[in-house]
Amino acid sequence: MGHKMATSERMLIGGELVESLGGAWDESINPATEEVIGRAPAADQRDVDKAVQAAEHAWPTWAARPPKERAETLRLLGEKLRERADELLKIEVLDTGNSITPMRMDVGVSVDSLNYYAGLAYEVKGDTLPGAADHLHMTIREPYGTVVRIAPFNHPLMFAVARTAAALAAGNSVIVKPPETSPLSSLMLADIAREVFPPGVFNVVTGRGSMVGDALVRHPGVRRIAFIGSVPTGRAIQKAAAETGVKHVSLELGGKNPMIVFPDVDLDAAARAAVAGMNFTWLGQSCGSTSRLLLHTDIYDAVLERVAQIVGAFRVGDPMDPSNDVGPLNSAAQMQKTQHYIEVGKQDGGRLVAGGIRPTGKEFARGFWIKPTVFADVTPDMRLAREEVFGPILSVIRWSTEDEVVDIANSTEFGLTAAIWTNDIHRALRTARRVRSGHIWINTFSAHYTGVPFGGYKSSGIGREEGLEELLSYTEAKTINIAVHKQK
Repeated sequence: MGHKMATSERMLIGGELVESLGGAWDESINPATEEVIGRAPAADQRDVDKAVQAAEHAWPTWAARPPKERAETLRLLGEKLRERADELLKIEVLDTGNSITPMRMDVGVSVDSLNYYAGLAYEVKGDTLPGAADHLHMTIREPYGTVVRIAPFNHPLMFAVARTAAALAAGNSVIVKPPETSPLSSLMLADIAREVFPPGVFNVVTGRGSMVGDALVRHPGVRRIAFIGSVPTGRAIQKAAAETGVKHVSLELGGKNPMIVFPDVDLDAAARAAVAGMNFTWLGQSCGSTSRLLLHTDIYDAVLERVAQIVGAFRVGDPMDPSNDVGPLNSAAQMQKTQHYIEVGKQDGGRLVAGGIRPTGKEFARGFWIKPTVFADVTPDMRLAREEVFGPILSVIRWSTEDEVVDIANSTEFGLTAAIWTNDIHRALRTARRVRSGHIWINTFSAHYTGVPFGGYKSSGIGREEGLEELLSYTEAKTINIAVHKQK
């Protein structure tokens, strides 16, 4: 697994590829081997100031461009990404540890989002309102100006592109803060974006979240912040933003998402869906993973057996090898957290039925490896049923009545996604209405759909992404009242 990859080592600020002003660097390692595969500038407050100044200078001219021109620029970025898709895929797999086969979709999703929001550029519009007979009342929508997007480590490129498209289409400048453990694809993106956008419209600033992320969130020139990640970090961002200004913060945070299986479904299909919905191909490192499998008592043993067989048959190994199903975790911290929760599951009385150990063999001597794991006989009060692992642990829970399973589904602080499996349409819709989650699948799992909003209830977030609502969230509404005088 001795893969090497050359990539740009510079950030993008004000249209220029630059090192940090302090000259410091962070090394990036391959999670499969712990080998250094690249480095990224370790920015500080001075670099952040420079990026915000560049973005503030650039956005008025960008916003003044006709929607058609902004749309054409987004589509051009998509074309450039497709041209370098193979390079981007390789560096993303090496830097994140995600298996290569599912990661092939990330550039495509990024381009789809760019094209979708390019098509919506003319929808940044207001209303006329019948407030008073002798006035004309209207609203117009204007961009915030400088927008900060803090991207997570599970899909760094996709979230740096797909989740900035709306802000750019609305006329904002963007500063992307990549994840500190997996920044290399964003540095390649910086090189591509420099050819496409006017200077300062798209910026990439790398470094530690505690330094760069915090400085961006607190900067007085930033009034719109978007973050995907953990609940504790989301709350810290809210607090830091509020300490320095009144800011619009949108958050897509964690989940302890239920998959509810009623006894009237195809058990083989349900078992396959439960495994796929857990996103084991990213080792469960996905906010939307259905990490609680809630099985009716009549089918509990049969579905559990099928799930354990599927998970136990996963091929773990080099994520660059398409014949492997599962790679390593993203970092040492993620591995330690997963190992902790495996011990927690045992201590609390869960029954380990698959995985839970490091794979053996020479190729696993280094790297952040844990076999995909399934715990049975988990009860709603256990920590494995309540706390987000963000790792490859599926918790299986037994239930008997519809009221009971709804109570279990709603018993955590989270409310991002849920999956409901039944062939009774009345039961499906009834349960969907009662489950307190922002995104629900019925008889399917995990998929995101272009133009369909995604986001969570409760501690799982604020705001919706991936639809028209996301575009409008990057604008402010201005009301204009015009007196229309009577004819003399």
